[in-house]
Order: sequence, then structure tokens, then C-alpha cells
Amino acid sequence: EKSLHLLSLWKGGDQLRIFRADLQEEGSFDDAVKGCVGVFHVAASMQFNVSDKENTEAFVQAKIIDPAIKGTINLLKSCLKSNSVKKIVFTSSISTITAKDNNGKWKPIVDESCQTQTEILWNTQPNGWVYALSKLLTEEAAFKFAQENGIDLVSVITSTVAGPFFTANVPSSVKVLLSPLTAQLVATGDIIGGTGFEPRIPHISTLIVLLCEAENYKIISAVNARMGSIALVHIEDICNAHIFLMEHAKAEGRYICTTQSCTLSNLAALVSKEYSSPNTHSRKSQKSYDKVPSEISSKKLKDLGFSYKHSLEEIIHQTIMCCLDYGYLPSV
Repeated sequence: EKSLHLLSLWKGGDQLRIFRADLQEEGSFDDAVKGCVGVFHVAASMQFNVSDKENTEAFVQAKIIDPAIKGTINLLKSCLKSNSVKKIVFTSSISTITAKDNNGKWKPIVDESCQTQTEILWNTQPNGWVYALSKLLTEEAAFKFAQENGIDLVSVITSTVAGPFFTANVPSSVKVLLSPLTAQLVATGDIIGGTGFEPRIPHISTLIVLLCEAENYKIISAVNARMGSIALVHIEDICNAHIFLMEHAKAEGRYICTTQSCTLSNLAALVSKEYSSPNTHSRKSQKSYDKVPSEISSKKLKDLGFSYKHSLEEIIHQTIMCCLDYGYLPSV
């Protein structure tokens, strides 16, 4: 039922097959991966935080982290059993990376080795810590299992993904990206749409929407505090990067995939400027960015031969246009 919207858009004939599976059930993916040479692991729980509980750590471990790890290992076991799968590409997250050293100072260059420490996440529990911890520990478990069983596994460290979309609902990453704008729109009474396929949210729901947008803004602010900037990538580029790494014989380890990063203040300015005049978009690159304290580098990926198609400005422009089409943003 959840797939009906996307299935209605599929034009590839019988090239798409859908399997019913349960991440918590070993062997559940056996039929799905049978005969495949490559597998992309792209699914993950998008739970960023948990409400106050007496034993938050135990709850997160038992209800979020353990199921995520078990589900990933079950998939890898099915791949191992298939005798046909040659490589697995795992979708990781920029939340597993930090731009600060052990003394809290900015690193000049942030690469794949700048991994967030699990102890810091457990102890400080910053906004979005549950998602970050889940991705970090799941990726570590996946690499450990792969190494122990001779599986070729590569991970793509995905930055904030934006650009055009055709899902039934506005993707969470887009909501987070636009939160500097949407929180302001809700606060000033310009109510935004919930899914793009629903009428404007009734006034009675304004407070709920405002709280949601405030929560999204907390998430992007936490990313900016940890990284010193917001790293973006176009949906087409991140998809192409997954395929590129699947097909490249020399790909190994982790790869950061990001087009460019900018400070949160610059991002807010770019989004507001684009929203105020979406039909006068210029493809010329803006050069007057505030300097970011750390460069989030995708040099390893580019050195392998990958190139990005879309600039920062194009990402924001296409995201805004799609949100206007969906009705998520009020027309200007």
C-alpha cells in the first residue's frame, strides 16, 4: 500500500520486482537477493530523538540500535548465502562524521577518518543523536561482518540530500533543509502544506506545525554546530555515486559524498532569496559565502573519478520549485 504512489510512476515494465521481507527475520531477504550481483542497503530508521524516559539508553539500545544492526546483518547473511552477490553498497550518513577534534577545535579538512565518537553521543545526547548513533553502530557492525566473511562492502557517507522528488510526502531531509524558511513562514501565519497532496493545514494545527518546524530547525542547527556548515548533495548525484561505487573495481571503505557546504546563515539567505524569486533563478554561482571553519572533503570519491553534476544553487533552486509544485510552500 505504501508503494502504490511510486509504483504508479514506474515506466520500466517488468524490470522492477517487489519482495515482502522482515528485517528482524533471518532469511527474509534470501529470495530478494537470489541471483543478484550487487545490493544497495539504503533503508534506515529516521528517528532522531526519543522522548524523556526513565532509562533512555536502554530504550534506544533495545528498540532502535539492536533492531537496526540485526536487520543489516540479516541482509548481509542473505547476500552471503546467495553465492551470487559480489558487492554491497551501504548508505551511511554525515551524522557519523564530526568536524571537531578531541579538544573541540575545528579540523581544517574533514574526511572519512573523522568519525564521531560513540561515547560522546551517549554522554551528551545532542539533537539527532539517536539517528547518528544508530547509523554509526550499524555501519561498524556491517563492516565487521563483511570483513569476517569476505564480503566486499563499501559505504557512502551521505550529506543532506535535496533536489526534486516524487515521493508521496515531502522527504524529511528536504523539510530539515528548508526549516530556516518554513519555521519563519509558520510563525508569521503563512501556513505550509503537510504533504503537498493535502489542502492547506487548518489554522487549528498551526501550533503543531510550528513545533514540527522548530524540531527540524533544531536538527539542522545541531548539524551546523557539529560540522561548522551544512553539506548538501543533489539526489541525482548521490544516486549516481552509489552506482559508481558499485561498478568501480577499486572502490573500498568509506566515501563522503557532498557537492559543497555552506554555513547555516548562508544557507538561510540562499533559501530565502530563491523562494522570493524562484522564476528568476540564475545558474551563476554565488561567490560571497562566509568561510566555513572546516572543509568537508569528498576528495577520495572524486579521486576515484566521480564528478558532480549539480551546484549548490541548482540544488536549492530545484528543491524550492518542487516544494512549490507540491504545495508544501505557499506560492509567492
